[in-house]
Amino acid sequence: MILLADSGSTKTDWGLIDNNKLVKTLRTSGMNPFQMSEEAIKEEIKEHLVPELSSTTLDEVHFYGAGCTKEKQPIVERALRANLTINGECEVASDMLGAARGICGHKPGIACILGTGSNSCSYDGKYLVKNVSPLGFILGDEGSGAVLGKLLVGDVLKNQMSETITKRFFEKFQLTPAEIIDRVYRQPKPNTFLASFVPFLEENLDNPQIYRLVKESFRSFLRRNVMQYEGWQTLPIGFNGSIAKIYKQPLLEALREEGMHLGRIIQAPMEAMVEYHTSL
Repeated sequence: MILLADSGSTKTDWGLIDNNKLVKTLRTSGMNPFQMSEEAIKEEIKEHLVPELSSTTLDEVHFYGAGCTKEKQPIVERALRANLTINGECEVASDMLGAARGICGHKPGIACILGTGSNSCSYDGKYLVKNVSPLGFILGDEGSGAVLGKLLVGDVLKNQMSETITKRFFEKFQLTPAEIIDRVYRQPKPNTFLASFVPFLEENLDNPQIYRLVKESFRSFLRRNVMQYEGWQTLPIGFNGSIAKIYKQPLLEALREEGMHLGRIIQAPMEAMVEYHTSL
């Protein structure tokens, strides 16, 4: 049996594969080794995963997670091996590699994540070749939900949006400029707060100003990240994340204007990773 994990900071989705079929799915809390100690990860696995897999012998485990850098990978591997019966490989890798394998399968390509944050890499069909640091929503994360929200709020507060859009914005969210500034500069998780405005962009995507804001943020993502990867002119460029799915049309236009080719857009990483590991 093969156990797969797609882990973020808030949740981990698990998939158990038997005879090349997904036979069980589970969800536990996130297991980011930058945010949790080894003991805390062990306890989470012991309490919430072991009862579901108590009599299962695993031939392989592939754990793709946020925060799973080369230095932190041994922490997660030790926690998994301490609690599960694993007879073979126990691979711990970054969530970016998981996304790349899901998006590109066994073929070379460029894989991108567009969610609350953004990320990208070039991929050789098995491993990451190069990764341009996303730098977070203040210095980077172009095309992400947080940056789209940041651009929208900035344009509204700087009187760059039409009167119609500005009025709709304040009517919908019932926030004062002072409250917005407090949430962004003084409260925790400003990236999540800014990303919460993404549905407003979707609702108003037929407005030329909104459409241009979204498309130009995607073009910025492509120019500042994807163009650093060798072969970007010819390789398929695929995407994972809700932002890519929701804004497919402006994304397609941005790719075309930059001379790039769309690969695959996936919204369910687990299904795509099952496909990768069962087609080896």
